[in-house]
Amino acid sequence: MELLQGDAFDALFRDFERDAFHLEVKDTYRTPDESGPFRLFLTGQHDDFAWFQPWLDLVRGATKAGRNVRRARVVTVPHGDYTRWGLTVAEHNIAAGESVRWLPRHLINPDELSADDYWLFDDELVVFTVFEPDGRFVGGAATTDPVIVNYCIAVRDRVWQAAIPHHRYLETEYVTA
Repeated sequence: MELLQGDAFDALFRDFERDAFHLEVKDTYRTPDESGPFRLFLTGQHDDFAWFQPWLDLVRGATKAGRNVRRARVVTVPHGDYTRWGLTVAEHNIAAGESVRWLPRHLINPDELSADDYWLFDDELVVFTVFEPDGRFVGGAATTDPVIVNYCIAVRDRVWQAAIPHHRYLETEYVTA
C-alpha cells in the first residue's frame, strides 16, 4: 500500500472518472480541524462552515463534471453528539452534490461490514483513511489489490442498498430516538 498525503490525496478527487464512494464506520472522529466547529455545534453557536469549503469545492468540481460522490455512514442509535452534528454538516455535502446515506449499525451484520473507513474510486482503487492516535487525519493508504477492491465493492453494495438517503433518514425514528 502507498500512503497518499496532502495534494496527492486531494488529487484523487480531481482525477477519478465516474464514482467515488466513502464508507464511514466510526461513531466519532476527533480530528483537530473539526474540534472548533464541533464545539460551536455543542454550544449552539453559529458556524459559517468556512473550514469545510475546500472539501465542498472538491465535491462541486467533481459533481459538476458529471461524476458521482457518495458517502454512507454506519451509525449507532441512539446517536451521540458527533453523529447529531454530522446530520447538520451533511446538508452542506448534499448541497455540493454529494449523495449521503445513513445506516443504523444494528441493521447490518458486522461480518458484512468493513472495520475501517475507506474511499473506493471507480471500482479500481481503495484508499483506507488513516488517522493518528490523537485523531489527526494522516492521509490514505491506497491499493489496487483486486481481492481488497472486490471486498470493498461488495461491502459498498450491501451498505448502499441498506442505507437510508439523508432526507428520508431525518424523518425516521432513528433520528428522533
